[in-house]
Amino acid sequence: MQFAAFADRATELEAEPADLETVSLVADLLREAGDAELPIVARFLQGRVFPGWDGRTLDVGPRLCYEALAKAAGTNVTADDVEERLADEGEIGAVAAGLDLGGQQGLAAFGAGGGGDGPSLTEVDDALREVAAAEGAGSEDAKLATLFGLFSRVSDDEARYLARLVLGEMRLGVGEGSVRDAIGEAFDVDPELVADALQVSNDYGRVAEIARESGDDGLREVGLTVGRPVQSMLAQAGTVTGALESWEEVAAEIKFDGARVQLHHHPEGIAPPAADREPTPDDPTVRLYSRNTSEVTDALPEIREFAEERLDSPAILDGEVVAVDDDGSPLPFQEVLRRFRRKHDVAQMREEVALDLHAFDCLLDGREDSDGGDLLDDPFRERHARLTELLPEAASEVLYSDDASEVEAFEQEALEAGHEGIMLKRPDSTYTPGDRGQDWLKRKPDVETLDCVVTGAEWGEGRRANEFGTFLLAVGGDDGYETVGKVATGITDERLAELTDLLEPHVIDESGQTVEFRPEVVFEVGYEEIQQSPTYGAGYALRFPRFVEVRDDKDPEDADTVERVERLAAGADADNA
Repeated sequence: MQFAAFADRATELEAEPADLETVSLVADLLREAGDAELPIVARFLQGRVFPGWDGRTLDVGPRLCYEALAKAAGTNVTADDVEERLADEGEIGAVAAGLDLGGQQGLAAFGAGGGGDGPSLTEVDDALREVAAAEGAGSEDAKLATLFGLFSRVSDDEARYLARLVLGEMRLGVGEGSVRDAIGEAFDVDPELVADALQVSNDYGRVAEIARESGDDGLREVGLTVGRPVQSMLAQAGTVTGALESWEEVAAEIKFDGARVQLHHHPEGIAPPAADREPTPDDPTVRLYSRNTSEVTDALPEIREFAEERLDSPAILDGEVVAVDDDGSPLPFQEVLRRFRRKHDVAQMREEVALDLHAFDCLLDGREDSDGGDLLDDPFRERHARLTELLPEAASEVLYSDDASEVEAFEQEALEAGHEGIMLKRPDSTYTPGDRGQDWLKRKPDVETLDCVVTGAEWGEGRRANEFGTFLLAVGGDDGYETVGKVATGITDERLAELTDLLEPHVIDESGQTVEFRPEVVFEVGYEEIQQSPTYGAGYALRFPRFVEVRDDKDPEDADTVERVERLAAGADADNA
């Protein structure tokens, strides 16, 4: 399949407003794709080059993309020209389509086989993987050369979707649900089996392959794989009395102020996520992944060593890494982030910030006498019992109780020990990756916070004139992100400089004092209350918002939603009634 054929179908999808018809169009495209192209199509439709479990990224900033487009457009176009056009057009696909890149087709920059033909789908995939693999000295030049080669071979319509794919802004109206349903329709398989396989594999391309090749029977065989992280199960806010009314008994745990990690162990080694090979003795036996499935093993050497010394069978564990002081008391979440961000001088940072692992769930137990490995469908009570057997030194304490006063006393002990609060879990609940259902509830007595995507800012004034001073906040809506307010308080001068450095690479438009960002960075924001407001897209405004922290462990899609804002606002109204 040529990339041009993919672009033609993408144009149809972008113009289709109906969800059911969108699913049918995606299903047709999946059926048309060849064996090697099927997983690529499934990923590209969602703006992905790699599966969800694979933490690799292209690491291409907007400026580098603009330079590649300008170079492919000819000598009379500069990266600044591309940026100016973007300010007028509003999105990179429209800019790329208007640059007449086809005039550069046939250039030898792409390679000897370039000719005058546009690239195939697999050629685009191979080239983007080459971009992702470039690192070290000269990597920027290598990425630029590869992207220039791609853009030099495409038509206007192809350029539209290639540029969006490079910057992760596909905008086709094709979400995970559409691809999931389309796999079922395309290959006449049980949609529930498709959903189950996606939960445990976190790989739409692979599930599409299995559905085509092996049908329902093949999908039933899909299970967890050590070394391939899955999405974390999530929690909603809740109360002890509400949980007991719904469940009769609760499993209460300490809520740690740490960073979520998924620990994978295999005694025969775990090959790197990007490697298409069997593990070797040189591969580590433990790999650690963040909440957004990025690998963080190198940044957390003591956690890796802790698990290596104690585990001797395949296992996948869920937990939190918590920063502690010399007495073992918990430190604020910001201290954990200092470690997660660290790529260099890890040994020195290890001396400055000590970490403990608190595991609270077991997703896979690969012991020979454990009656099977995959535990996702087992009740929490059983999973935690397995965890305690596998790694008792790190297993969380659980209180099973039907007495509200006993649970509240447990919560008070957690608070006095310096923790955030407690978690409430339904004892017989299964583990559902990526789900924020009613089976896990979080109890935090302090001021409620929201995780908001930063979509814009205003430059400061006076001594802060070279830094962003006010940040525009948004939450997930039905179609992108909806604004809920601005935050400027709770930020020191030093932190403001760090935030400016963090966000400047994501600027996509600037007008006077105002800038617009690609939705890449998530802020945790506290507030006094939520009020209805026509000023912001969400229909609500945060009153007296204050900056708490950057959530490096969360992707924009993990941020809070308009639905949660509505629930919080409704809850506040009920409390004040």
